[in-house]
Amino acid sequence: MTTPAPTASRPAPWAGTPEPPQRSRWATLLRILLPALLVVGWLTVAGVGGPYFGKIAEVSTNDQSSFLPESTESTQVTRLQGEFRDSEAIPAVVLFVREGGLSAADRAWAEEAATAVQESGLAEGQASPLIPSEDGEALQLVVPLPDGEVVDDVEALANRFEADRPEGLQSYVTGPAGLTADLVAGFEGIDGLLLGVALAVVFVILLVVYRSPVLPVLVLLTSVLALSAAILVVYWLAANELVTISGQVQGILFILVVGAATDYSLLYTARYRDALLHHRRRADATRATLKGSAEPIVASGATVIAGLLCLLLSDLASNQALGPVASVGIVMSVLAALTFLPAVLFATGRGAFWPFRPRYDASGAERVRVVEHGAGARPTVEGRGTWASVARFVARAPRAIWVVTTVVLLALAGFSTQFQASGVQQSELVLGESQARDGQEALAQHFPGGSGSPVVLLVPTGSLDAAVEAVEATAGVADVAVVAADSPSGTLPLGEDAAPPAGPFAGAEPTEAQGLYQLRATLSDAADSPEAERTVRELRGNLRAADAEILVGGTTATNIDTNETSIADRTLIIPVILVVITLILMLLLRSLLAPVLLVLTTVVSFFTALGVSALVFNNVLDLPGADPSVPLFGFVFLVALGIDYNIFLMSRVREESLVHGTRAGILRGLTLTGGVITSAGIVLAATFAALAVIPIMFLVQLAFIVAFGVLLDALIVRSLLVPALTYDIGRTIWWPAHRRIEP
Repeated sequence: MTTPAPTASRPAPWAGTPEPPQRSRWATLLRILLPALLVVGWLTVAGVGGPYFGKIAEVSTNDQSSFLPESTESTQVTRLQGEFRDSEAIPAVVLFVREGGLSAADRAWAEEAATAVQESGLAEGQASPLIPSEDGEALQLVVPLPDGEVVDDVEALANRFEADRPEGLQSYVTGPAGLTADLVAGFEGIDGLLLGVALAVVFVILLVVYRSPVLPVLVLLTSVLALSAAILVVYWLAANELVTISGQVQGILFILVVGAATDYSLLYTARYRDALLHHRRRADATRATLKGSAEPIVASGATVIAGLLCLLLSDLASNQALGPVASVGIVMSVLAALTFLPAVLFATGRGAFWPFRPRYDASGAERVRVVEHGAGARPTVEGRGTWASVARFVARAPRAIWVVTTVVLLALAGFSTQFQASGVQQSELVLGESQARDGQEALAQHFPGGSGSPVVLLVPTGSLDAAVEAVEATAGVADVAVVAADSPSGTLPLGEDAAPPAGPFAGAEPTEAQGLYQLRATLSDAADSPEAERTVRELRGNLRAADAEILVGGTTATNIDTNETSIADRTLIIPVILVVITLILMLLLRSLLAPVLLVLTTVVSFFTALGVSALVFNNVLDLPGADPSVPLFGFVFLVALGIDYNIFLMSRVREESLVHGTRAGILRGLTLTGGVITSAGIVLAATFAALAVIPIMFLVQLAFIVAFGVLLDALIVRSLLVPALTYDIGRTIWWPAHRRIEP
């Protein structure tokens, strides 16, 4: 049978979409006005939200104790400590060291320097007297600094002891203030450096992908507008104390929005370019693109948001904040990709792809065809390019591909048991050089390691003697004192070996508040060390036996409570995320089997990334461990974002399967989405890798886990494992609705 020749009234069946009838003047006006309003609206949002890029740091905090729930013991201590002091000063421990012994000149200079610091007004309150070490090689000075510009104050304090210091005498500024200054300074690059690196990397990748100078600018502009809107909303949420954000939450927001918005934009532009081949008018191409891309983009955004909002189940305020904060970013990314980008692409049309403009093909020829050859015979994939070759490879030996791939992934996943995520010392959180870290090491050599960061005990007044006995019975405690406002050092020593106060302070009395005394126990080991944590756990047990009302807080106790809360969060939230995402996929794919298999492949991908990360962190980078929240955050992003690529693939596979049958649909879907999904994976991986420019161990580890995991998911799991497994199963993959799809 021959195909009739095309006539004016009957277009050829291979032709593109017929030209629509002439539109009214109002319809034409609306078609022009709506995109213009969308562009102007988004640019206005950017104009308002842009200035908040530099202001969002004003409403963030890196105080670990503020993230814990009110019910934890260390948080209760932090709250009640305010009854014993008039300020929120942070102690800076200044250490002077001369190997071989301090000279008289060293001591005299240190006395003068301490007096000068006190007179300068840098200290908030009274600094401690100089405390000599038993070995005669070091002096210690505790200077309370205001809880404000801690970075500037620590730098100013360090500079005062650098100017005319005797030759050979070393000085360090460490303790809680020094370590906090390191952490705050580490996050200072988030506003400029992190965002600049991320945008530059993405721009270069987009130039390579599109080979066009115009389209990368439009895509990046979409991401920046989404980020501006997100920052504007998040700033006001934090300013009104609806969320508590930290430097790491801020950094993750920047990266997540840039990566997600770019991914969604890539999917839209790929469909738009395809539509321009089959539609003469860009308005028709825009409608067809929105129809084909809106569902997977919205479903992808909903999946990520659902996963992120599971973090609201966390007991840590920092984790809780990431849920709604990052969700705001994803919402803005979806909105920008489905409103601003379509509007500017409609305005620029084929010119956006210059110099490789897609031309309208009136023949309606398909980019890829799958020819079936009957039962038992392999189909033929007709098409050019890398992904047509990958589809042919999958069709040739699907079972061997998914079995071998799974075995290799599971073998690497086995190393995930070596991932150490029980917490790290605070002095190790910042990578690179650190005077505070060096000072902590020197402090531990000449004084009890916990000097400057004591364990804080709140003891009912009637239990003071029992508390002191329990403290002295705990190995690892160097000394204990009680807070006394009328003592020159602010404390009175306790215990059998403590000398009573002499001179005019002989009658000093402990300070009482709400029926409590505040005791300070100095540990023998550094306050953030595993040994100190073991001591505090034992101390808590001994004190509870003496009086269950005694509360134990301080730096070490806060670290313990934070780590334990993080581990509990991880145990609860990960299963919930899996259930939520599986349910969303069931709704999207109208299947029960396919979502379960897709989630399982993503979980395998996560544990493989964790296993490889363990090998790199332990054997290449020689890192001391990881925060317990690193696996949780890695899981949230890898599962939520990794499942995106399966959504992009399988939604297209289902669309093609309804027309061509399941196996042909799999091969067509893989070929048609391979390029854009791979590009999206590379962009997202590069974006998260940019987190490594911030010298914070948590962000560097998260950057590697997510970047490697995303590449693994986009290049191996989604390209080989999922298509091969789905092809091998056949139309049963859509069970129980498989009978509605042609074999």
